[in-house]
Amino acid sequence: MLPALLGTSVLAQKRYTLSSPDKSLEVRIEITDSIYYSVFLDKKELVAPSAISFRTSVLKGNNWKVSAAKTSSHSAVLKPVIQQKSSTITDNYNQLHLDFPNGLSLEWKVYNNGTGFRWISNHKGLYTISEERASFNFDKNGHSWYPQEDGFYSHNERAYRNYRLDSIDAQKLASLPVLFELKGDVKVLLTESDLFNYAGMWVRGKGNGGIQAVFPHYPKTKKIDSDRDEKVESREDYIAKISGPASFPWRLLMVARKDKDLLNNQLVYQFARPALGDYNWIKPGKVQWDWWHYNNIYGVDFKAGINNDTYKYYIDFASKNGIEYVLLDEGWCDTRDLMKQAPDIDVQELAEYAKLKKVDLILWTSWLVLDQQLDTALDQFEKWGIKGIKVDFMQRDDQDMVNYYEKIAQAAAKRKMMVDFHGAYKPTGWMRTYPNVMSSEGVLGNEISKFAAAIDPEHTTTLPFIRMVAGPMDFTPGGMRNVQKEAWAANPAEPMTLGTRCNQMAMYVVFESPLQMLCDIPTHYMEEPACMEFLKAVPSVWDITVPLEAKVGDYVVMARKAKNGDWYLGGMTDWTARVIKVSASFLGEGNYKMLVWKDGINADRNARDFRMETLEVNKNSVITLPMAKGGGYVARFVKIGIL
Repeated sequence: MLPALLGTSVLAQKRYTLSSPDKSLEVRIEITDSIYYSVFLDKKELVAPSAISFRTSVLKGNNWKVSAAKTSSHSAVLKPVIQQKSSTITDNYNQLHLDFPNGLSLEWKVYNNGTGFRWISNHKGLYTISEERASFNFDKNGHSWYPQEDGFYSHNERAYRNYRLDSIDAQKLASLPVLFELKGDVKVLLTESDLFNYAGMWVRGKGNGGIQAVFPHYPKTKKIDSDRDEKVESREDYIAKISGPASFPWRLLMVARKDKDLLNNQLVYQFARPALGDYNWIKPGKVQWDWWHYNNIYGVDFKAGINNDTYKYYIDFASKNGIEYVLLDEGWCDTRDLMKQAPDIDVQELAEYAKLKKVDLILWTSWLVLDQQLDTALDQFEKWGIKGIKVDFMQRDDQDMVNYYEKIAQAAAKRKMMVDFHGAYKPTGWMRTYPNVMSSEGVLGNEISKFAAAIDPEHTTTLPFIRMVAGPMDFTPGGMRNVQKEAWAANPAEPMTLGTRCNQMAMYVVFESPLQMLCDIPTHYMEEPACMEFLKAVPSVWDITVPLEAKVGDYVVMARKAKNGDWYLGGMTDWTARVIKVSASFLGEGNYKMLVWKDGINADRNARDFRMETLEVNKNSVITLPMAKGGGYVARFVKIGIL
C-alpha cells in the first residue's frame, strides 16, 4: 500500500503525510510561505515543525506551490561490495516527490528506522546555491552528544560534549554526526549522505532546542602555508556552483528506540547512490601500521627506522600472521615530492619482497602533494604494485575539497587501488558509491593515545553509536601497553592505551573498518602469542551483525558472523566494572567451541592482565561477560557439530 497523502486534491494540497513501511515513523509536511516538516514516532512528536528551503541564483520568486506530487514504495535487498556490517541490507521505504514551479523538487524517504530529505534542481546552465535552510526543532529538555568545533578548518576529531538541547546556542558549531536523546530515551542521529559536488553540512544551535544547518561557503582565496596545509582566506557568498540539473545531499534523521538499534542502522549507505563499474578486485583486510610507534621495533640485529630492513621486518610479521597489508606512513618519501624516496627506502624492492611473502603495501601521502602529482604518482604506484593509498590532512569539506575526494576515489579506482582518507570529514556513503574508499578518520582515535589521555573507555563506548553509524572509522586499535588511568603517561614512541588488554582486543569486533589497523609494534605482538591467536583470526568485514546489549557511553556488546561461518563476540565497558549476560541464540543450530579472552582478576590494577578459557556452547547457552573497569571481553565461536 502506498503512503497516505492528506487532503483531496494532490495539486491543491498544502499538507502531506508520509509513513514508514511499518507505519511507526511518520513525516508530516506543510507548505505555506515556506516548507515545514515534523517527525513522529509511534504518534509521538520527535521533531516539531521545522523550516527547510533552498535558494539558487536563478530562482524566480519564492513559489512553493506544488505543481506535481508523486508517492511510491520501494522494496529490495542490497548486496554491498564491502561488507562493513552485513552481506545483505533490506532496503524498504516509502517516498514522496514534490515538484515546484520554481524549478526545484523535494524528495523524502521514510524507513522504519529513519527518514531523510534532499533537494533536486532542474535548472539548466551555470548557477550557484546561495542558501540551504535546514532546521531541526527538538524537545528543549532533550540532551545531545555534540562534537563541538572551533571552525570549518578541522580534522573533525572531537570528543562528544553532553549538552542539554536548550543550552546549544549559535556560538556552538558542530560537525556531523550529532546524537540527540529525546523523550522516552529515543535516540536521533543527525547526519548526511550522498555528499558530492556540494559542501558538507554542519550545525549550530538556535535556542530553545532548535538546531540549524550551516555550510562552509565556496573558497574565494586560498593560501598554501606548509607541505600539507591549504587555508581558506576568504569565501564566496554562495555554498556551491553548479552546472545543469543536480541532486543534492540527503539530510538524515536516524531513529532508534533502543541504543543498540543504532549499531545496525545502515541508512547512510542506503541513501547513497550506487556504484558504477566493477569493484570485485577490492580485498579488505588488516594492516600493520608503523607511525603510531615511530618504527620503534627492538630485539633485532639491524638499525630500526624508516628503512627497508624495518619494513621487511613488518612484512615478515604480516606474512607469518596472515595480515594482508603493511602501511608505509609519513617518512617514506619527501612530503613535497612523492617521487623522491627517503634515503634508506626503495619501494620497488619492498613491493617485490612483499609479493613473495603474499603481503601488499599501502602508501601514505599528504593530499596536497598528491593533488599536484596525481597521475605521475599513481601511475608509479601502480607500476610498483601498490594496492592502496592513505591520503591525509584535507581538513575541509567545502565544495572544492569535497570534489577532491571524488577525484581521488576515481583516480585510485582506475588503477585498482583502495583509499583510506585521514584528516577527513565523516563518511557520507562513499563506500557504496566508491567501494574502494575503504575507511576514513574523522574520528578522535587511538593515535591521540601517543600524546594525551583523551582516548578513554568513556569515549570508546560512545563512538559506536555516533561516528561509526556514519561509516567505517580508522580508529587504529591494537595497543598492547594497556594501563588504568592512574598509570597512563605520554610516550609517543611506545604508546600506552587506557583500558584493559581485552578492551583493545574487543575493538576488532566492535569497531568497523574494512582496512583495520594493528597499531602497535610487531615486537609487542610477538611477545603476546595468546593475543595474536585472536588477532590473526578476526576478520575486518562481516556477514551478519547482531547488537546484544548497549548504552551510549557506558557499554556495548555485539556478535558478528564472519564469512567462514565463525562467530565473534565483543564487549566493552566504560570506567565502571560490569557483568553482562547475553543469549547465544545468534549462533543458530549446532555446537560451538568458544575461545574466550577476558579480563584477568587483577585487570583493575594491571590492565594487561587477561586470561583465556575454552567452553562448549550452543544457541541455548547464556554467556556471562565479566569486565573490569575500562574492560573488555572477546570470544570466537567455531562450529564443532550438529545437534
